Formats: sequence, structure tokens, C-alpha cells
Amino acid sequence: MSTSITADGLRADQPAFLSKERIIAKPGFNRWLVPPAALAIHLCIGMAYGFSVFWLPLSKALGVTAPVACAPDMSFIAQVFSSQCDWPISMLGWIYTLFFIFLGCSAAIWGGWLEHAGPRKAGVVSALCWCGGLLISALGIYTHQIWLMWIGSGVIGGIGLGLGYISPVSTLIKWFPDKRGMATGMAIMGFGGGAMVGAPLATALMSHFASAEGVGVWQSFVAMAAIYFVFMIGGALAYRVPPTGWKPEGWTAPAKKAANAMITNRHVHVNVAWKTPQFRLVWLVLCLNVSAGIGILGMASPLLQEVFGGKLLGVDVPFGQLDAGQLASIAAIAAGFTGLLSLFNIGGRFFWASFSDYLGRKNTYFVFFALGFALYALIPNMGHLGNVALFVAAFCIILSMYGGGFATVPAYLADLFGTQMVGAIHGRLLTAWAAAGVLGPVLVNYLREYQLSIGVERAAAYDITLYILAGLLVLGFLCNLMVRPVADKYFMTDAELAAEQALGHDKGADASTVLEWKAAPGSKPLAIAAWLVVGIPLAWGVWVTLQKTAVLFH
Repeated sequence: MSTSITADGLRADQPAFLSKERIIAKPGFNRWLVPPAALAIHLCIGMAYGFSVFWLPLSKALGVTAPVACAPDMSFIAQVFSSQCDWPISMLGWIYTLFFIFLGCSAAIWGGWLEHAGPRKAGVVSALCWCGGLLISALGIYTHQIWLMWIGSGVIGGIGLGLGYISPVSTLIKWFPDKRGMATGMAIMGFGGGAMVGAPLATALMSHFASAEGVGVWQSFVAMAAIYFVFMIGGALAYRVPPTGWKPEGWTAPAKKAANAMITNRHVHVNVAWKTPQFRLVWLVLCLNVSAGIGILGMASPLLQEVFGGKLLGVDVPFGQLDAGQLASIAAIAAGFTGLLSLFNIGGRFFWASFSDYLGRKNTYFVFFALGFALYALIPNMGHLGNVALFVAAFCIILSMYGGGFATVPAYLADLFGTQMVGAIHGRLLTAWAAAGVLGPVLVNYLREYQLSIGVERAAAYDITLYILAGLLVLGFLCNLMVRPVADKYFMTDAELAAEQALGHDKGADASTVLEWKAAPGSKPLAIAAWLVVGIPLAWGVWVTLQKTAVLFH
């Protein structure tokens, strides 16, 4: 092969540094190096869940000690461009909304590009968007222009979220054909844990940078952008993809039989997959499972306080009759409850996704819907009986299944549609997340307000909502029941698959290609080091959360 130098300085026989061809693994590569790379990216972009830690300081960015109120007659547009008054939290909250709108849109739009470009290039673009968005937001805070924050973190950062979220999915499933659920569970666990690490880090940075002249948020954004960029670029550059047809040494694909009839060894194109009834049903399965969990996740703190009131302190007094000191005490307990839910959300992503490797993806969702229905239906009675322990335990299980639903669905898609374009298909399916992000909170928040407006006691205001969420899970159960193996007409022909693999720069097997190996013995220390790099920050975040949660058990 020629080694002449091209105009861009590359050798003619050498692929570009960020290209997919450049990161095809060589024999002996340790596949356990790939999950830490995915975690490095997901732990950073998962801070999107923790952005609420900035709302209160940003609401007094000018006043520092108290918000500078806008003129009563100032229009919304004027507030957007004003640098003379502080932003209300309702305006800041639009960043959170934009995050998940653009996460879903970017994953759906550019998922196909990602399959062709490879995870390294997608990871680098994700890092540039996410960290660049933080820097633009820092400029917006410094100049006090909220529209810069919306564009920076909300739009550009949201695009980085989408690309970063789906970047490892296809790669991990191809590296772990024997443990599809566990592999995706490890990565997506990181997205759930990002706020657990990022929120206390942000709090510490704001405390460090705060002064009499400022709340220290823009400086914290700059510092976090730098830290996240190092982690995300490190993760992106560490990605490797296996040669087409690779498998772990000694592993053979299970024979086709009734127990695994849902698992195909063929492939559906992303542009065809969304037209199948299976895609629409799995879309509804994810949407309904997420809707039931996401609404409660956002209302966990007031729900516990209003249902139990003084019983959380051993005093039989309704929420509305508590004094300021008692309200502060139960608010601390509720914060511990929220922290506990976040731990189960993260743990459930790994546990349920791994469990699905043994139980099967369809059966795992049956567990989510059947057990979730029973718990939602029983929780109102637990609240009326004053049984705090059972109430908390029920919600912990529910939130574990909420996280498990996210982590299990990529493997479900790979089982149904094959692995060739599963990342792109998963990207399109994430529009269900965006829909659930509207449906769940609207049901919980507006039904609560309606119940209170007609005179229902606070302790009972969530009963109807919980019963409706239980009903959503019944619908999810029925949708999951109707999922069947994909019909033959939807699968790519051998010629279509070969053309797609060529577009995706997949290295085809030839006589010299090694398609089965185990990790080289010398790679173990490197794998341990990689896991420590992501494991230590995650362990710190878990420890901080456990300390906050301890108040629940005092």
C-alpha cells in the first residue's frame, strides 16, 4: 500500500485520526476498557439532571444576597434581554426543558451519522458541544443575558447530550454480544449518576468562587467545562470498535429456540425500523414506563412532605399546621428521600439491564409494568396508614425500574432489529423520552393542583394521580405483550447489509482477520486504572448522597 503524503499531511494508507477505521481493535484488546470510556462521557453529560443546583444562586446573580426584582410591567421579551434585574427560576428552568428536547432531537436526527462516523468522532463532537455550551452559558451569566444560556447549555449543550448519550450504545452491544443488557446498563448508569457527582462538585466550586460581588456561578461553569472536557475527550479517544463478526473467545451465539425467539442475528435499517409495528410498540413501552417514573421523580420531595407531614417527625400534625422549624426538618428528610431515589435510579440501570440478560428483555418489561402497577395502586393506602418505611421502599423500587427501563431498551432494540444500526434506532426511540418528559410531569403537577383547588386534603391530593400512573403501566403491559419478532420483509438483504457496512466503514472479515480472542494478560492493569478513573468520582458522589440520605433514618 502506498505511503505517500496527502495534502492534509496524512499518509495515504492511514485513516483520519477521528475516523471509525482508525479505532478498529487489534487482537488481544481488552473489551472491558470500553465501558469506562462510555462512563467518562455519561458521567459528564449526566450533570444535566443536576442543573437545578444553579437555579437559586442564578436567581440572585445581580443582587447576590437577594434577587433584584424586575419592574412589574416589564414584558417577558424585555426580561430576556435585560441586564438590570435577576432572572426568575421559571425562566432558568427552560434550560432543563431545552436539554431534553434537543437530546431527543439530536439523537434522532444524527443517530445514522453516528453509526457511519463511529463513536470516537461522535464523542469528540459531544464534548465540544457540551463543554462549549457551558462556556457560552458562562458568558451569558457574566453579561447577564439569559438567551445566551438558553442557546449555550440548552440548545448546543442539548445536542452534545444527545450525541454523547447514544455514542457508546452500538459499540458496547457489539463488544458484549453475550452480555448486551449489562454492557448498556454500565454506560447508562453513568448518565443517571452524573448529577450525583456534578451537583456536589458545582456546590463546592460556587462556594469557592462566591464573593461579596458575585455568586460564583460563571466561574464554576468555566471550571466544570474544563474538567468535563478532559474526561469526555479521554473517553472518546479510548473508544475502540470490534471488527465485523467479532465474538469473545469460546462464546457461541445461542441457538434459535422459543426461549430467545425475540433475538435476531439479522439487521434492520434505521429508515425501515421506525415503520415497523415493533418500533411503535417499544416506543410506547418506553414512553409509558418513563412517564410513570419521571413525574414522581420531580415531585418526590413535596409528595413525601405533604402525604406524611408531622408523622415524619413523630408528630401527628398535618403538613399545613407545621411551624417553620418543623417544616425545615421535614424538608431535610425529604431531601434525603430524593437522594435515596437517585441511588435506586442509578443502581436500577445496572441491576435490571444485567438481569434482562437472563430473564429476557420482554419479560423484564413485564416485571416493570406488573410490579409497578401493584406498587402505584398500593402506595395511597401506605400513605393513609402512615407507613413511611413501606412508602419509601415502594418508591425506591419504582425508581429502580424507571432507570432500568432506560438501560434495558437498547438491548431490546438490538434483539429485535439487530446490531448494525442499533445506535441510530435507539436515537429515534429517544423521542419517547421527550414525550414522557411532558406527559409525566403534567399529569402529576396539574392533577395535584386540581385536587387542591377542589378542597382535597394535601395528604390525599396524590391518590388519583397515582392511580392514573398505575393505569399507564397497564397500557405499557399491553403494548409489551403485543411485541413480536420482526417480520422477514423488514430485514436488510446481504447486498444491502454489505452496502451499509461500507458506508459505516466496518472492516469486513478476510483470511487475515482475527474474529475471536480474549484479552491480552498485560491489559488488566490498564483496565483497572480506567475503571478507577471513573469509579472514584462516582464513589465520591454516592458517598455524598448517602450522607444526605442518612437523615431519613434518624
